[in-house]
Amino acid sequence: MSSLGKAIRLERIMNRKTGNMIFVPMDHGLTVGAIKGLENMPAMVDKVALGGANAVIEHAGIAAAGHRGSDKRKSYSSKDIGLIIHLSGSTSLSPTPNHKVLVCSVEEALRMGADGVSIHINIGDETESDMLKQMGGIAQSCRYWGMPLIAMMYPRGPKIESEHDPKVINIAARAGAELGADIVKTNYTGDIDSFKKITEGCPVPIIIAGGPKLDTRRDVLEMIYDAMQAGAHGVAMGRNIFQSENPTELVRAICMIVHQGYTVEETLKEVKL
Repeated sequence: MSSLGKAIRLERIMNRKTGNMIFVPMDHGLTVGAIKGLENMPAMVDKVALGGANAVIEHAGIAAAGHRGSDKRKSYSSKDIGLIIHLSGSTSLSPTPNHKVLVCSVEEALRMGADGVSIHINIGDETESDMLKQMGGIAQSCRYWGMPLIAMMYPRGPKIESEHDPKVINIAARAGAELGADIVKTNYTGDIDSFKKITEGCPVPIIIAGGPKLDTRRDVLEMIYDAMQAGAHGVAMGRNIFQSENPTELVRAICMIVHQGYTVEETLKEVKL
């Protein structure tokens, strides 16, 4: 298959001028149920679309159930937003929750009209070999069908003392690229210099994970700004966005940093959070 299809789909989930991207993962329901912010999926998707997010990440069942608002009597956003189908998962009730298994295929995502697919790999887990094998197969299918692949690469396992250690993040990020990801999502190290070495050593764009819910919106923006200075191409942030008081305005603020190059102070003067 031609790589043209992949190039076209990638343009749908990133800013064409900057090559940067803002994704809002909303796949949490499989793991932890209907948590705050994700009770009404169509409404939340429209809120982040209105703010300017490039794509949302969802499991196939949610997308099939109607992930966008369609009732014209309500104030749903008509602004376009990309759809990335998440192919792997586990629940928090599993005795091995870090073992992610495939729950959807690239072909099914194509039939659903997805602009990309994502897969979650926990580097360092006892079941790492199974997950790496799964990713190899998915990457092959993505190359054949021209489907962008976002690899969520997290260092988690018995040998991992800190998930933000530059040494382990370096392995996780590079592993994603080595196995065929078009975009790698991983943790920010918390330090511009150490993260810059990681982005420079990864041949595909890296976007940072939002991680646990941060204390303030300024903390969110400062983390994103620092990561961008270190060579990141954007962010994939869930809870810190959809559990915020005003998801639309927060996404708008993140867009100013990721797509327009604003500083945190400049952003906070323009957006009321």
